[in-house]
Amino acid sequence: MKQSKLREKVSTFQIIISGFIMIILIGTILLMFPFSARSGEVTSLDCALFTSTSAVCVTGLVMKDTASYWSPFGQAVILVLIQTGGLGVVTIAASIETASGKKLSLREKSLVEDSISGFQVGGVQEMARMIIRIVFMVEAIGAAALMPVFCIQFGLSGIWMAVFHSVSAFCNAGFDLMGTHSGEFSSLTAFSRNPFVIVPVCLLIVLGGIGFHTWVDFIRNRRRVRKYRLQSKVILVTTAVLIAVPAIVYFFFEFSDAPFLDRISLSLFQAITPRTAGFNTADLTKMTHSGIALMIILMVIGGSPGSTAGGMKTTTLAVLLANASSVFRRKKETHLFGKRIEESVIRSACALFVTYFVLAVSFAMVISLVEGLPMKECLFETASAVGTVGLTLGITPSLGPLSHILLVVLMFIGRAGGLTLMYAAISSRAEVSRRPVEKIIVG
Repeated sequence: MKQSKLREKVSTFQIIISGFIMIILIGTILLMFPFSARSGEVTSLDCALFTSTSAVCVTGLVMKDTASYWSPFGQAVILVLIQTGGLGVVTIAASIETASGKKLSLREKSLVEDSISGFQVGGVQEMARMIIRIVFMVEAIGAAALMPVFCIQFGLSGIWMAVFHSVSAFCNAGFDLMGTHSGEFSSLTAFSRNPFVIVPVCLLIVLGGIGFHTWVDFIRNRRRVRKYRLQSKVILVTTAVLIAVPAIVYFFFEFSDAPFLDRISLSLFQAITPRTAGFNTADLTKMTHSGIALMIILMVIGGSPGSTAGGMKTTTLAVLLANASSVFRRKKETHLFGKRIEESVIRSACALFVTYFVLAVSFAMVISLVEGLPMKECLFETASAVGTVGLTLGITPSLGPLSHILLVVLMFIGRAGGLTLMYAAISSRAEVSRRPVEKIIVG
């Protein structure tokens, strides 16, 4: 009786948070084992916790180069953590339970819906199974596409590298195994001119970042775009704009010295990867301040709801812009694609924007003061962490323990979601009573 009452008091958001924490701790312990490192030595708690958090939160920031530091066992642990974090702990658990023939209770269905940013409880079991099938199918196709190039260049080890990079790209994690071949922390710079690597990786990143519900809409409705849910329409249009506009900017202002085709490849990849993949095919330290600023904005925006990506989400940006447009035009309601946006959604979007902005800037200021580093590098690092991106200007390994802890906190918030953490911490019910109104001037 007491256990049932306790379960009722624990919200679904608290269960989701607890699930992520548990997986991170398990990953930390496994990565601390001597056989997880190539040297055979015990990895420090700081490094193991940072790496485990980065993998589960599908970020990609690392203190040690993945290929040269971690053993095959350690790399396998990281890959499992990436897959778990990308799919979501609750989704995997629900899929295993339904596969065993058990039916989910109403509470368990609600839990799965919250974990994948769903709309309604109905059809949750079918959706969980569909998500698992689609994910493994897409990752298998991605691995098959990368395998010829990697096997030709790296031999039989190319099979493992193809699988690892396919999962890492689809889950928007940004972990790579190029350190022993192209130099530590080199990411995919050695393949910047190879379309047989760049194109599959870009497609995997985009597919992983548009969200599971968008897939469902596409599978059910195909080309009948009018039947898509409002969220899917917003996600597809916003994603296309956030790829096209930065790519054009980078093409004309960042990679003008490169040959034409390389210029297109570099621009497109650097426009896609900040939301929130973490791979890079160019030396980011050589980019202009404006290019870095644009990348910071893209990292904070992130991917879409119910996807493998982090950040404040594309729908949040779309709602904020639509609301600003309605204010400028003095409209009482906010609309997108002919549909009215609820006031509660607008309030949530504003809260998310403020949360991510304050977190990125305030944590960057602390790291800058503690480490004595320029604000630009620190803001880039914190935006990358809270957006679960994994891009860096090269300062991650040299940061102190306090800065690493701050980045761990940001990565966790970015993956779990700002509102999820708030709802988990504050379990009070929505206020019903209305208080007196008094006007206040803004702007």
